[in-house]
Amino acid sequence: MKLRRAIVVMMSAQGQSVPNTTSLMQVTDDYARDVSHAFNERGFEALDPKWSGGRAPTISQDTRERICLIARTAPAEWGITGMSTWSLRTLATHVADRKVIASISREHLRRILRKAEVSWQTTTTWKSSNDPDFIAKMQRVLDLYDHPPSDGRVVCVDEFGPLNLMPRKGKCWRPAGRPARLRATYNRHDGVMHMLAALDLATGRMFYRIRTRKRWREFLSLLKSLRARWPGEKLYVIADNYSPHKHAEVRSWTAGNQVELVFLPTYGSWLNWIESEFAALGYFALNGTDHRSHAEQNAAMATSATTTSRPAQRPTSPRAHQSAAGPVTRPRLRDKPLALLEADLAEIIRLYGLRPWIEQTYKQIKAELGWADFQLCSARAIRRHQTLINCATSIRTRRSKGGSVVRPGATIG
Repeated sequence: MKLRRAIVVMMSAQGQSVPNTTSLMQVTDDYARDVSHAFNERGFEALDPKWSGGRAPTISQDTRERICLIARTAPAEWGITGMSTWSLRTLATHVADRKVIASISREHLRRILRKAEVSWQTTTTWKSSNDPDFIAKMQRVLDLYDHPPSDGRVVCVDEFGPLNLMPRKGKCWRPAGRPARLRATYNRHDGVMHMLAALDLATGRMFYRIRTRKRWREFLSLLKSLRARWPGEKLYVIADNYSPHKHAEVRSWTAGNQVELVFLPTYGSWLNWIESEFAALGYFALNGTDHRSHAEQNAAMATSATTTSRPAQRPTSPRAHQSAAGPVTRPRLRDKPLALLEADLAEIIRLYGLRPWIEQTYKQIKAELGWADFQLCSARAIRRHQTLINCATSIRTRRSKGGSVVRPGATIG
């Protein structure tokens, strides 16, 4: 803008006619004359345009903030029954009835909310842990992830299911406007199955079995198979607080067979690394399918579990972990080779352990990125949402001299 005005002034000083100036600079006659006259009156100050800013806003900032405040409340808080949330029409009517503003169109209301970063979001649930030893248990699990013991192997164990024979919603590539369809009615004649699985963090391999029950007997049988697979090594088994995991027979056997059960905090199953593998397993092997027999469904899950457990297909990490067999790279969460990620997976797991705090602090960031549940289920998702991870790094776990954990709002050195 300033350069164009200067050229117009120079051409006028050289005696160029107005038509020549407008032809070269692609401006109107009035613009060329106004610039020349302004320069004659104010000198070089005329080269810096003074923007008028347009018409003054008809809705004040206080009114806009009040509209946004009402939008963030529920209609029931204003004595309106039969409505759980606002639509643009009902919100515009309500602010007019409350005399916040005389009248407002839905589009103007939409622009006000968008500018104030008040967006339409899905309501989700979250169950916070009530475990009094939550911090200690979480740090114990994360320490095993970050520093695997030299005298043994870390294994994550959990159950996946129930596995019903039913059409499951999913996603697939289809022509626009022609989605795939599955049957809506089905019968459950063949019962349900359950997968009991173990994830070896040293190699990234998943070992599993599918049974009709998931009692302590099936769980103990899985532990015995793991014990036979790695004789001579102590096994650190990370598991949730499901009652069969704490059965007296299970505790008695583990105490005499170099198996240490490391229990997660109450309502803290998201700390279990194997949950990420289960998410990928359900997404690729079950979603969008309609298996008619358990044999067919189990075969699909077996193929997916074998593929995701192939260490050679996993991207390497710059940090190597020691095991009895020597240094091996920490496994990633996806089954396809990807380029080396900038964020180390150990740090990602640490951030995932702080999920409740991250979700509350960066709720708006998640909405903008479209990552509603903040689940680190794939390396590709981690890479796609690197911005969110960088923001979450600011509240990652920091240990002070006393070993405390820094929470949001505290000073981080």
